[in-house]
Amino acid sequence: MSTTQLLVRLPDDLVRRLRRRVAARERSKFIQRLLEEALLSEDPDQDPLYQTALAVEQDTALAVEMDEWENAAIGDGLARPRARKRAP
Repeated sequence: MSTTQLLVRLPDDLVRRLRRRVAARERSKFIQRLLEEALLSEDPDQDPLYQTALAVEQDTALAVEMDEWENAAIGDGLARPRARKRAP
């Protein structure tokens, strides 16, 4: 894997904490891991949140339970039903 050196400016306090907690030879790897987590791949197959949403959609038992909760909550007084627009 090729690499590129990058100059970034960070607040002094943040740099002090980084230097105290991460060994000098581990800082690049540490920052790389943080960036990889923060900048998830644009490929949905690599996105854990997307994968979790797919799993939830495919879980039929969960879908049944969610329908039961939705039906139980209708008319609980917490939300007003939406008024439907009448066709002219």
